[in-house]
Amino acid sequence: MKEPLTILVAARDEEDAIAFTVAALRAGFPDAEVLVADDGSKDATAERAGEAGAVVLRLPRRGKGQALSAAERAAPPGALLLVDADLRGDLTPLLPRDKASQGLRVAAFAVRRGGGFGIAKRVARTLIRLRSGFEAREPLSGQRALSPHARATVFPLAPGFGAETRMTIDAVRAGCQVEELDLDLDHRATGRDSRGFLHRGRQLVDGLIAAGPLRVNYRGLRLPLVGWTVAVHEPVVTAIGLADDLWSGPERGFRAHLRARRTTGVLKLAGIPLYGLVRTRSVSGALLVGLAANVLNQLDTRPGRALKAYLAAALVVDAPLGLAVLLAPYDLREMGMLGDAGANGLGAMLGLCSVNRFTGRGRWVAIGALAGLTLFGETRSLSELIERTPLLRDLDGFGRRP
Repeated sequence: MKEPLTILVAARDEEDAIAFTVAALRAGFPDAEVLVADDGSKDATAERAGEAGAVVLRLPRRGKGQALSAAERAAPPGALLLVDADLRGDLTPLLPRDKASQGLRVAAFAVRRGGGFGIAKRVARTLIRLRSGFEAREPLSGQRALSPHARATVFPLAPGFGAETRMTIDAVRAGCQVEELDLDLDHRATGRDSRGFLHRGRQLVDGLIAAGPLRVNYRGLRLPLVGWTVAVHEPVVTAIGLADDLWSGPERGFRAHLRARRTTGVLKLAGIPLYGLVRTRSVSGALLVGLAANVLNQLDTRPGRALKAYLAAALVVDAPLGLAVLLAPYDLREMGMLGDAGANGLGAMLGLCSVNRFTGRGRWVAIGALAGLTLFGETRSLSELIERTPLLRDLDGFGRRP
């Protein structure tokens, strides 16, 4: 039985080019389904793609990587061919002749047209080499053929224009064979003008972010972890949380971590209160720091939830607001995630500030409240409580991307 092929095209405001691209793909691959992910276009891209015979997935504006990831989830099982919306040329040689191939094949443009000074491309090559050891000639090409194995390895993709850079890194590190083929292709190249430099600047920034730590959120989007920035205020606890981001296992909750013994979760359970003890020189201070870090981490299961809780509590205990305010739009719009580094770091800051704010009975009341929330989160679900409470549900959803 012939392996099914689905062609994914991410497009935004490409009404002048998309119909030609879709028609050419349908002619070159008559047995394949062409799936166009319309990434929040303001023009007639979706209509033109549908008229040309593509299946169109209409999306809010999320960026190339997330648009392709959404299309991949909608695609049937099998091999994939990723294509830019403005491509011209024959891509049939990109598909492997060996149907047993389990790798990633990347189209390199035989003739270079347009472009800038090559800075974004050189940086992408360097990132790929440092993270995987692979020497890429064409790290930013969007024309890629993926076997089912490679598809399972690299999806969901990194967000934005970092998708290709991280795709190559993930494929090589997973043991997939990566091949680059020179093909006679053409597309609408950017020039050395303000628009071109802006586009390549975004490629550069997105590539740097994509090469860093990423995590898949509750909606299946793969997002950069931005919580490490909390280290500017609280480096020790943020570093402990980052270790959990990078090396955590499947264990969830106190009991699972304690049963497993040697986990990054146990490191947090012991390390954060110990750090609080050193900083505050009191048992109550250690409990406040440890419990506040854990509660905020438990809340970090939906975009913006932990940051909203932090901001509300920060107003009471006089904790720093600036960084949380800066991170909130990225978290709410699912452009980044706090992760354990950010949630634990911010929670520890709340605990330390609470030590200065509360004394005597007030401190133990705060400890009791945090302990109750921790116990509730361990035995039931804070998310369920928020969803069942109308006021909390409305506050939780405010500002979040639909």
